[in-house]
Amino acid sequence: MSRILVLVRHGQSEWNLKNLFTGWKDPDLTEKGVEEAKSAGRKLKGEGFTFDTAFTSELGRAQRTLSLMLEELGQTGLETTRNVALNERDYGDLSGLNKDDAREKWGEEQVHVWRRSYDTPPPGGESLKDTGARVWPYYIHTILPRVMAGGTVLVAAHGNSLRALVMALDGLTPDQIVAEEIATGVPIIYRLKEDSSVAEKRVLAD
Repeated sequence: MSRILVLVRHGQSEWNLKNLFTGWKDPDLTEKGVEEAKSAGRKLKGEGFTFDTAFTSELGRAQRTLSLMLEELGQTGLETTRNVALNERDYGDLSGLNKDDAREKWGEEQVHVWRRSYDTPPPGGESLKDTGARVWPYYIHTILPRVMAGGTVLVAAHGNSLRALVMALDGLTPDQIVAEEIATGVPIIYRLKEDSSVAEKRVLAD
């Protein structure tokens, strides 16, 4: 009974590199992002992981990250489920804008609130709380049962959808989670207890 959950944020995207708000837009990975994804796969292989199933979002950068990891793991045929519930937070009217340009338009303080508050959404978009409202039920009803059945489950998703999951798993407050950084291409490994709480957490950083 392994009950292992591994979370990986997609590798660097072209818009991460250009300092743009991405959200539900769908830029590809950069060369660095491709290497980050492959590196994550190699790290997991080096730890001896074999996965029973994988979950990812409807966005290409997360799907490609997953594919690159599975190639390194030698598990390209793995059962994979894609769902919009794991998509990045929707940045609404900010999507596609340069973060510096957004600060010029709305002011440093307002953009900071939109980026880093827990429950204040940008115009037309989602807050982290809103993102969690779709991530948590999907985790509870779809992902968690596979883990609790003794599975080893891989989730390739996004900074904010994974932030919502980490908040629940680690029992963090809204103030704590907005300060939590989730690095691109770095596996976060959870082993769960029989009651679904966390027995152990490890981060496979360089």
